[in-house]
Amino acid sequence: MAGYNPYQQPGYQQGPSSQSQFAPNGTTNQYGGTPQGGYGPQGTPHQDQGYFPSHGQANVRNDERLMILAEQAHRMSLDGDAAAAPYRPNKKKNRHAYHNLEQPAAPVQSFGGVAQGQYGYANTDNSQQMSTGHPYAGQQVTPAMNQFPAQANAPFTPGLQAPSPGFRTQFQQVPSTAGPGVSQGKVDPEQIPSIPRLRDAATQYYLDNVYPTMEQHIPPPAAVPFVAHDQGNSSPKYARLTLNNIPSTTEALATTALPLGIVLQPLALLQEGEQTIPVLDFGEIGPPRCRRCRTYINPFMTFRSGGNKLVCNMCTFPNDVSPEYFAPTDPSGVRVDRPQRPELTVGTVEFMVPKEYWAKEPVGLHWLFLIDVGQEAIQRGFLQAFCQGVLLALYGDEHEKEDEDQDGETPEVPRRIPAGSQVAFVTFDRSMYFFNCSAKLEQAQMLVMPDLEEPFVPLGSNGLFVDPYESKHVITDLLRRLSSLFSRQKSPEPALLPALKATQAALAATGGKIICSLSALPTWGPGRLILRDKNDLHGIENERKLFQTEHADWKKVASNMVQSGIGVDFFLAAASGGYMDIATIGHVSALSGGETYFYPTFTSPRDVQRLTKEIEHTVTRETGYQALMKVRCSNGLQVSSYHGNFLQHSFGADLELGSIDADKALGVMFSYDGQLDSKLDAHFQCALLYTTAGGERRVRCTNTVASVSESLPEVMRFIDQDAVVSMIAKEGQFHIFDIPLLNTANVVFHRTAATRMTERTLKDIRNALTEKTIDILAGHRKTSPSGHPAGQLVLPENLKEFAMYILGLIKSRAFKAGHEPSDRRTHTMRFLKSASPLELSLFLYPRIIPLHSLPDNSCFPNPETGHLVVPESIRALFGRIEDGGAYLVDDGQICLLWLHEHVSPNLLEDLFGPGHTNLADLDPSLSSLPVLETHLNAQVRNLIAYWSSIRGSKALTLQLARQGLDGAEYEFARMLVEDRNNDAQNYVDWLVHLHRGIQVELNGGRRKEEGEGVGAGLEGAMAGLSNLIGR
Repeated sequence: MAGYNPYQQPGYQQGPSSQSQFAPNGTTNQYGGTPQGGYGPQGTPHQDQGYFPSHGQANVRNDERLMILAEQAHRMSLDGDAAAAPYRPNKKKNRHAYHNLEQPAAPVQSFGGVAQGQYGYANTDNSQQMSTGHPYAGQQVTPAMNQFPAQANAPFTPGLQAPSPGFRTQFQQVPSTAGPGVSQGKVDPEQIPSIPRLRDAATQYYLDNVYPTMEQHIPPPAAVPFVAHDQGNSSPKYARLTLNNIPSTTEALATTALPLGIVLQPLALLQEGEQTIPVLDFGEIGPPRCRRCRTYINPFMTFRSGGNKLVCNMCTFPNDVSPEYFAPTDPSGVRVDRPQRPELTVGTVEFMVPKEYWAKEPVGLHWLFLIDVGQEAIQRGFLQAFCQGVLLALYGDEHEKEDEDQDGETPEVPRRIPAGSQVAFVTFDRSMYFFNCSAKLEQAQMLVMPDLEEPFVPLGSNGLFVDPYESKHVITDLLRRLSSLFSRQKSPEPALLPALKATQAALAATGGKIICSLSALPTWGPGRLILRDKNDLHGIENERKLFQTEHADWKKVASNMVQSGIGVDFFLAAASGGYMDIATIGHVSALSGGETYFYPTFTSPRDVQRLTKEIEHTVTRETGYQALMKVRCSNGLQVSSYHGNFLQHSFGADLELGSIDADKALGVMFSYDGQLDSKLDAHFQCALLYTTAGGERRVRCTNTVASVSESLPEVMRFIDQDAVVSMIAKEGQFHIFDIPLLNTANVVFHRTAATRMTERTLKDIRNALTEKTIDILAGHRKTSPSGHPAGQLVLPENLKEFAMYILGLIKSRAFKAGHEPSDRRTHTMRFLKSASPLELSLFLYPRIIPLHSLPDNSCFPNPETGHLVVPESIRALFGRIEDGGAYLVDDGQICLLWLHEHVSPNLLEDLFGPGHTNLADLDPSLSSLPVLETHLNAQVRNLIAYWSSIRGSKALTLQLARQGLDGAEYEFARMLVEDRNNDAQNYVDWLVHLHRGIQVELNGGRRKEEGEGVGAGLEGAMAGLSNLIGR
């Protein structure tokens, strides 16, 4: 029928589109198999119409609430720091530790060609070279990187770099009120700093380019996947410094108001195409170390006296080289065996360690599953779902197949946990139940432990812990009938603390990991908890008591877990959104290095897939236990504080972690104990001593270098925005002093004074975050070259999106104004303490993709490179949401599929199948898309698969948010962080507020507390960030 449009609705005019209606089964690709995988767009029939009218540019509504900055900010203008001082390479020579890496490592332009013989970079397009016209190709090189050429025969030349002060300039231009993009006193919102625009540009660049760790010192945005080439400086995936060019004095650092710290993620996952971490074994003598400061051998140490002396890069102490490690040096002072020594050429390495590093005999990781079998767990389907997740984690999809093949033999199941690992199962309600799962048995044997006052383990270790693959038939049978086994118990009150004590005793000899499920407040037995949150403390000073535990027994259990080398992960499903006292229960996981997964309104079957996937991820991700961590830094600096999930008995002592995994990050703050020499670099080394899941005792060393400068404009040009945001989110106290502190005693005095102060309210913390943001932006203005108009807001080139991230932090559940259940606040606070930069970036600013207007080739592999064509994201602003649209929203914790009430029925059919033409007909418990042979369905499933591969610890499952129908629509509105919501300003009003504060600061009118100064006042307020979580 001529002119017929299948996607036309009354009142809408459709434009032409090339969306395909059907896609045949394609070949298997990295985004899924067939039919679960994607379908290639080539050769498929195409639809003649799209799902949505073509409006050109997105319709921006509610302009009045977005911006009238001319009146509000006294003719404020938003402009980039285009007048930054030009880069001047340091011409002095031979002032730094030797770093001429002998590995083939050419400038960025040559990565596709020179290095391809040794390294198979998955994301490198060898046919293309980096263009200096691209913003990411024009990264400035710090003085340290200029003085450390990557390869003698292919030296890095700063002159090849683009002259712009940063690598994002052309994507991040911000106009003044009189410049382009502004009309009639209004700022074009497309011209203010945009996080989606930054991410999209970086994503496209790093699809075809490698990040060289020494040639460039501004890491890619944390939310962007990239391949790093380790040239001796560790990959940003393991360590991110807030400042890659450090001020030489504490006074200079105080002027910038920036935190000097490093964000560490020691066990971060590698991306396909990256070098594996070398594992080195020096036998009984152990790895070479500095005798004075105990720093491990690294690429920045130098050799003298013909190779007989090893000079430490941290303390400059000349060590004697042992005969076993000796090798002569060439005339330039380089060891002749340097190319064969990964510890001298690679920034991140692992050392096997001798017995003197052992606390107990290393064994494979012991997993103990502590399962709640109470009434709530059974009735809500949580117990059954948890058991499914354990089976999936241990056996994958194999557990759904028959235990025996046609010949009557048990088929071999691929191992999903390392050889040597063992598992055990304990359940609890008002009593505890231990299961003997020996492979010699037909069914598991259950032993009941009713004694809650002094619980003990009734089974020996030989019976309790078993190889999960030898005992597959016993374990599978037990978990499949566990729900029916306890269905008649009807015990609504679990006794959790005695169960934790018993399992700690079971693992005391070996250490290990406890995976615990809980579906109700544990109100039975010793350590019983009570309902503390009665909605009568919200918004008042005493609310802070809900965010910490005062229960001595729970604190003692948490400490015992760490000392035994045990980490605890909790999976908590609140009954009908009820109170769980996460402040107390989660304290055990926080202190032991574990994680708390929280399902505030668990609903079966909607949340079953999410639960099972997260259990699978927890068990299969890289995990270590019995861990100790130490961070060392160069002379002139000292560690002032650590932030994360760990136990530290006294300041300066090693961090103790019951367990650590690939998703956990820690923050470390540094202070000055003298003045740094600008002729020398600053070095940092993180040493993590841990036992692998396979039972090997190792030390993972992460080495990072930064240059030192006396020029503050140079310092401001090498800021890592994601590291700064992470440190502010993790750090509990901000050190901003009116007068510089030059010695350790003064620093400790101020920290102690802040600790003694009464804990502040959430309002004080929000105000302190605002003041900190103003201080940083005002500090940049003070240090930037003159020439900017007085009424102009000048944003640092590499901190242009910083204000938006802090606004997202203020709007988070941890600190937002208004009513919020204490469990959710506490859970978010603890998440912030241990979140990786990737997870934190997504959490503070979600990614949003419009599905109704996907280009025809989006979300399918590029036929030339094989990379997925990722569609552009939009800003988290309701003004960008189009009527009739469909949007996928991901904040790294949950993923929503938001559907407008006027969404096209044809789009619904293409997504959900024939007959689904109305929003009300969709299943609200849907957690994944059906597998259909439609173009749009394949696109969305490919996009979800791609996002799942670049996420943190949380599983990516869909949750429907239908406009006007689902409660999840509130979550969608909350994720639009640029709007006025969560009792906070919109983005533009926030910039206006910051600009006013900066103007007041520059004019000397900032109000300070009498006798204290702004630094002490802020430090006291921000002490709540650590104290509130009651770690």
